[in-house]
Amino acid sequence: MRQLALTLMLAVVMSVGVGYQMSAQARTSSLPDFTTIVEKSEAAVVNIRTTAKVSGNRQGPQGQDPYEMFRHFFGPDFQPPGGARPPQQGPRGRRAEPEERSVPRGVGSGFFISSDGHLLTNHHVVADATDIFVTLTDGREFKAKVIGSDQRTDVALLKIEAKGMVSLPIGDTKTLKKGQWVMAIGSPFGLESTVTSGIISALGRETGDYLPFIQTDVAVNPGNSGGPLLNLDGEVVGINAQIVSRSGGFMGISLAIPIDEAMRVADQLRASGKVTRGRIGVQIGEVSKDVAQAIGLPKAEGALVSGVEPDAPADKAGVQPGDVILKFDGKPITRWSDLPRLVGSTKPGTSAPLEVWRKGKLVNLKVSVAEIKAEKTAEAPAAPKAVETQKVVLGMTVVPVAADVQKKLRIKGGVQVTTVGAPASTAGIVEGDIILAANDTDITSPEQFAKVIDGLDSSRPVGLMVRSGDQTRWVAVSTAK
Repeated sequence: MRQLALTLMLAVVMSVGVGYQMSAQARTSSLPDFTTIVEKSEAAVVNIRTTAKVSGNRQGPQGQDPYEMFRHFFGPDFQPPGGARPPQQGPRGRRAEPEERSVPRGVGSGFFISSDGHLLTNHHVVADATDIFVTLTDGREFKAKVIGSDQRTDVALLKIEAKGMVSLPIGDTKTLKKGQWVMAIGSPFGLESTVTSGIISALGRETGDYLPFIQTDVAVNPGNSGGPLLNLDGEVVGINAQIVSRSGGFMGISLAIPIDEAMRVADQLRASGKVTRGRIGVQIGEVSKDVAQAIGLPKAEGALVSGVEPDAPADKAGVQPGDVILKFDGKPITRWSDLPRLVGSTKPGTSAPLEVWRKGKLVNLKVSVAEIKAEKTAEAPAAPKAVETQKVVLGMTVVPVAADVQKKLRIKGGVQVTTVGAPASTAGIVEGDIILAANDTDITSPEQFAKVIDGLDSSRPVGLMVRSGDQTRWVAVSTAK
C-alpha cells in the first residue's frame, strides 16, 4: 500500500513537471522569431553618414584653439589627431586665410524602396549636409543625391547610382494594432545593421508635429533615425524618427512616421522634388467637453475655428469664426489635428465639401482648396470709443463695439469687455475681448446680451463666442448667481 502511494505521488510530480515544461515550451513558441525577417530585410537597410563644410581653422567657441589645453600638458609640439599643422603664416607674417574642409556631420539610417537605388530616410539626417554617403551591408559605399526633402514631415528621398538593390515591401498601417510585435534595423551610434524589437505602444500619437506617430518600445537611439520599422511579415510600416528621452538615449518610448504618410510625401518628392500641400486659411483649436456641451454639440470633437483669413478659401466658402468643422471631404474630424492633415494632403484646386456646426445646427459648405502659404496675421482690435450704454453681465462690464472696429474685424454687432471679474475672468475672458454670441444667439448690444443671459438656465454653463485679437474661441462660463 505504501509502495502504491509513493508510485502515485511520483506520477503526480512527473505529470506536473511535464505540464510545466509544456507550458514553458508553449510560452517560448509563442514569441516571434525575427531571424527570417532579418535575413530578408537586412540588405535593404543602409548606414548614412554626412559631412559639412567648415572653416579650416580649428577654433573654440571664443576663437581659441581647442587643443591648447593638450599643448599645456604635452608641450608646444603636440599635434592633434590627423597631424594637422598650426595655421600657416601668410605674407609679412600675417596668418593665411583658412581653407574650407569637410568634417563629419552625423550618422543615420535609411532603406531602399525600389531596386533602382531610391531610398528613404529622415529630413533631419541629411539637412544642411554637403555630402551624403550610403554604406550597404556588403561594405560598398555610394555618394547619394537628395531628390527632395520635406522638413514638415521629416521625410527625405535619396538616390544612389546603383541597380539591383534589395528593397523593402510596404505594409498597411491601417492594420496596425496596439501590442503588435515590430522590429527596427538601423545604425545606433554608428553600429551598422543593429536589430531591436518590441511592441506597438500607441497609434496616432500626437506630438504637435504634422503627422501622427506610431509609438513603440523598440530600442531606438541616435543613428537609428531614418531606419525602417518592420512588422512580422517583413513589411516596413514606419520610419523611426524620434525618441522621447530625458537623457538623450533610449528610455522606452520611440516614435515612427507611418509609412503610408511617408510614401505620399516620397511620391511627390520623386515627381517634382517638393511637396505641395493644400490650405483653406483657418486657424483652429480643440473643442473641450464644456464648450461642446454649451454649444449643443453631441460630442467633443471637430476643429474649432478661431480665425478665418480674409479672402482665403474658407472665407469665400462662408466659414465663420466659432464654427466647428466636423467633416472635410466626407472624412470625419475626430481630433482638431486631423483637419490640417486632411487639407494638407488634398491637391490644390480640389473642391471639397465641409460640414460645420454653427449655433446648434449642421451647415454644409463647399471649399476650393488652395496651395499652402504663410498665414497672414491680423491686427488686434482697436480700443472701444466712448459709448453711451454699458451693462455688467457675468461679472464683466460690456459696451457696444465701435462701427470702425466692426468693419476692420469684419464682424457684426457684439459687445466689448472694458472691465472683468468672476465668473467671466475665471473662464479666461480679459479686458478688450469681444463677445459675439451666447450659445446659439448672436449678441448685438449690451442690453440684449444681459437679457439673453438672464433667460438662460443657471444650472448649465453658457458658451460665449469670444474674439481676442485675431483669434475667436468658445468659452464656457458659469451663469450661477
